Amino acid sequence: MTAHDARPSPGQHLATVSHEGRFWDVYLEFEDNPRQLEHFRGLLAFSAVDRTEGESTLRTNPILIETSYEQVVRRAQMLEAHQLSSFLRSLLP
Repeated sequence: MTAHDARPSPGQHLATVSHEGRFWDVYLEFEDNPRQLEHFRGLLAFSAVDRTEGESTLRTNPILIETSYEQVVRRAQMLEAHQLSSFLRSLLP
């Protein structure tokens, strides 16, 4: 297995969105910060379905901050396709 074949994110798959003729898988990841034990901080990771060699997964800063893991997952699942596309656009050059 090459690095390109590796899973693009260790997170939970949320959706697949289309942007400018490409499809992007969207994942929910959690920031690992042992100093923030009272909050769970989630971020979104975007990986092009047709990604090319050397193309990396794009990640937001932590944008979902809740007091439990389940609350972060629930909020992430509530995001609509147009909202996910907006986050993706903010990460692209």
